Amino acid sequence: MNPTTPRASKVVVIGSITCDLTTFSTRLPKPGETILGNDFSMVLGGKGANQAIAAARADSEVHMIGCVGDDSFRDLVLDSLNAENIDTTSVLSVAGPTGIAHIRVDDSAENDIVMVPLANAKLGVQQVRDALAPLGGPGDVALIQLEIPHASAIAAAHLAHASGMTVVLDPAPAPATALDESLWASVDIVTPNETEARLITGINVTDAATAVEAGRWFTDRGVGRAIVTLAGAGTVVVSSGGAEHYPAFKVTAIDTTAAGDAFAGALGSAMAAGNDWEEALNTAMASGALAVTVAGASPSIPTRAAVEEFLAAHK
Repeated sequence: MNPTTPRASKVVVIGSITCDLTTFSTRLPKPGETILGNDFSMVLGGKGANQAIAAARADSEVHMIGCVGDDSFRDLVLDSLNAENIDTTSVLSVAGPTGIAHIRVDDSAENDIVMVPLANAKLGVQQVRDALAPLGGPGDVALIQLEIPHASAIAAAHLAHASGMTVVLDPAPAPATALDESLWASVDIVTPNETEARLITGINVTDAATAVEAGRWFTDRGVGRAIVTLAGAGTVVVSSGGAEHYPAFKVTAIDTTAAGDAFAGALGSAMAAGNDWEEALNTAMASGALAVTVAGASPSIPTRAAVEEFLAAHK
């Protein structure tokens, strides 16, 4: 490579890898009730893997750091990641089962999810340290979520920040106890939805105004930008320069699973590509909107071409 040629920036995902077992039914069952469903899928999932796929389908160079088990699900998830040209060199196979998520989706696109970390719980701080050190640098983007041990997620944020990477934290699932306050100063962008913002900040997010309050909770603690997603009500972005509400794209929702992951992965890819902030955010919102129009997690994540076509039609 010519020494004057800029190095292409990459996206490094530190997060979960699961096999998603999804059932589809007219409605969700009530406690103690059995109902008949109408469809089923078994595909790659996990917030980490979904975000890696979103970045890869947006044409970024993507590296995955995580853990899988030594069971039959391992080949399914690794083959799916490799098929997307995601580098899995730093995905460690450990003894025991691969993580799974049981997802139920009804006809209104509402869902509930039970995620069992299993192998993901074995992603340790030292593995993160060893894998991240040769990968990240200025211009690169680190995508982190909380379906892995919190100590590993926090270490990843600190290490990535120290190396000059842009750190994007999706604080999902929302932690049951407060995260170490030192985390926030290492986070450039945090992307909670209404529920996650409420559970972390204690502010009941019901509209754009309360989303701004929650966003300021994060920026007051050192986060560069807080993006509070409000589903069909759009997105609120809070930074030291102020706050702005962006309306959502209008689409017909089929399944909201992985919409947030499509958003985060597309955002990370756009930032690694050097897009300006408004363009990166618009791309991420379009990717999230398209994801809800298709059933399933990883199958719903759009390609760069699909996002560009969607944006061209919604100018």
